[in-house]
Amino acid sequence: MPILFDCNATAIQVLKDEASALLESVGQFQKPNDLEAIVKLILKSQEKGGKLVIVGVGKSALVAQKIVASMLSTGNRSAFLHPTEAMHGDLGMVEKNDVILMISYGGESLELLNLVSHLKRLSHKIITFTKSPNSSLSKLGDYYLSLKIKKEACPINTAPTTSTTLTLALGDVLMACLMRAKNFSQEDFASFHPGGLLGRKLFVKVKDLLQTTNLPLIAPNTSFKDALIEMSEKRLGSAILVNDNNELVGVLSDGDVRRALLKGLSLESEVKHFATLKPKSFKNLDALLLEALEFLERHKIQLLVCVDDCNKVLGVLHLHQLLELGLKA
Repeated sequence: MPILFDCNATAIQVLKDEASALLESVGQFQKPNDLEAIVKLILKSQEKGGKLVIVGVGKSALVAQKIVASMLSTGNRSAFLHPTEAMHGDLGMVEKNDVILMISYGGESLELLNLVSHLKRLSHKIITFTKSPNSSLSKLGDYYLSLKIKKEACPINTAPTTSTTLTLALGDVLMACLMRAKNFSQEDFASFHPGGLLGRKLFVKVKDLLQTTNLPLIAPNTSFKDALIEMSEKRLGSAILVNDNNELVGVLSDGDVRRALLKGLSLESEVKHFATLKPKSFKNLDALLLEALEFLERHKIQLLVCVDDCNKVLGVLHLHQLLELGLKA
């Protein structure tokens, strides 16, 4: 099917429409509004063990679930409640000190309106995100933030586009206010994201990734040929020279091998004659991975050889392992 319109022009218009709506929404925070009261309400709820329960249907339900995920990732107890399921038993998840956020662009959703009376009966405070404070839902609520827009960004001004973008943004506003109120730090964020890059930077230690078995350990008098075989089998790009007490003597790196080959050294030569003796080693197994990476880059080496206080080899970390985790010094 031929495309009879300019896709780039459409993209520009959609983004302009949505960006314009976000900028226009700034105005509601430049005059009296309920934001600070909402933040205080949620914080008070949290102090009593309560959570923020977010309710929505249709596209608003999907946006609500994203806001819940953002809240949880920043240490704010939150849960999603579908209004239909709430009327068939899920209302039991709503606890005494919970605060309710109800999202409906039009504010006339029957599912939400049916649920409000039950929540009010249980004495829950209701926050609403709708396009008008005069909508049926917002009239029943206690606190309000506006989703008012001029138009949806879709070509026929019907599909939720601009309105859902603004809803997400208001969710981010709440999240950011709560983070600031609680002095939420990078360390706090990382504790909720141990598998993320920040979590790896701030919490994963050298000892957590240290390779302690199948190490390429060789004696100083090992032949060049046997050392190459050991390096090939262990796939670390280096071999570690140790004495009879497993104490670190040297490291044979790829660079050492290349230099030896250029000099024409015999394959029967002992590696102690061309390996790097008294190499840089690392003792702090409790160090964070970022510190290990900085050590490797500072000394321009690829293999982190970890030793104890007696200089005995404990294990290794390779530069590539750290880079594959997305770490950067």
